[in-house]
Amino acid sequence: MILTTTIPRIVILGAGYAGMMTTKRLIQQFAPEEVEITLVNKHNYHYQTTWLHEVAAGTIDVNRSRIMISDVINTRRVNFVQDTVKKIHTENKQVELENSTLDYDYLVIGLGFEKATFGIPGMEHAFTIQTVDKSRMIRDHIEYQFSRYKTEENPSDDMLTIIVGGAGFTGIEFVGELAERVPLLCKKYDIPRHRAKIINIEAAPSILPGFDEDLLEYAKESLTRRGVEIRTSTMIKEVKEDSIIVGDDKEEIKAGTFVWTGGVQANSIVGEAGFEITKGRVNVDPMLRAPGYDDVFILGDCAWVTNKETGRPYPATAQIAIQEADVCAHNIRTLIFGGTLQEFVYDNKGTVASLGGSEAMGTVFDGQKLYGMQAKVMKHVIDDRYLFMVGGPTFVLKKGKFRPF
Repeated sequence: MILTTTIPRIVILGAGYAGMMTTKRLIQQFAPEEVEITLVNKHNYHYQTTWLHEVAAGTIDVNRSRIMISDVINTRRVNFVQDTVKKIHTENKQVELENSTLDYDYLVIGLGFEKATFGIPGMEHAFTIQTVDKSRMIRDHIEYQFSRYKTEENPSDDMLTIIVGGAGFTGIEFVGELAERVPLLCKKYDIPRHRAKIINIEAAPSILPGFDEDLLEYAKESLTRRGVEIRTSTMIKEVKEDSIIVGDDKEEIKAGTFVWTGGVQANSIVGEAGFEITKGRVNVDPMLRAPGYDDVFILGDCAWVTNKETGRPYPATAQIAIQEADVCAHNIRTLIFGGTLQEFVYDNKGTVASLGGSEAMGTVFDGQKLYGMQAKVMKHVIDDRYLFMVGGPTFVLKKGKFRPF
């Protein structure tokens, strides 16, 4: 039961998938007079990180990936604060923002990820698909390199070489979009297609961990057929302003653009708050709480959630972040009014990776494999389902992949 004389204050940090859906679920779980909900985000919009690789490649307009928070969150029910989180003070239950301070009774941390460099020197020269603005910068930089090539007197083909470090989900989906975008840029600037290179470099022996060999072979064939060079078992040793160094033999590969997608970690604010970090994230308990804290929930890219069957953490995906929101909202209500806390159990509905254009592959539901256009349609269904969850049918019509116009 509520023991305080004032209504509980719930503060959500970050309006990513986890933060947005937790806010939506809390509105459903509580009457207006029962709690005070505050959502803090640096921008006045939410963006779909799973679409940023398309923004970075230039295959969709930047505004398709953005959703204004006031369009989908009832600001009469939620106090939206557009500000930057500076520090979390768990000892006095406060969040320090750039322009103010917030007190909380329950805290939900969904601050997203930062680039993990694994100690590779020179990573400041790399682009990252991390935010809307950084993704738009990649798009503009790539086109600038094509423009330079066309206008300079003695251009080097290296200007047109795009290297993507990392062959996980983001890296592979990005090179798939580049395989569609680069031929259009070559045509636009009247440059022979063979002069532009797309190289994907991965330290592991295979791309896309978690997919079976049939799906991987399909993905590799699709990408290489459309001009992507994939180099696995190749470690990046150093990043320079106009090249990268790879392998034990220190091979240098010149490039006009280097995009790093090889690793992410929790926002540094989380570690600075005193939460124990394991491999870049907080290993939360089954109820999604930070160890030792009954009032702090950590979700999304900031959290490791252990799969009890395998003993290994689930990957930090949008699908998992959305499901975590349901459990988090339920458990906050339980802590306030009593009841049984719920443990997080991932309901795997399948995973589909886009490979650009009409190409995609993945599994759905009971492991059924999908390839090509069939998989692409399912990918669009997944994307549009989230739009429906966050904004209803209006947003599916406005921003969805199956828009009728």
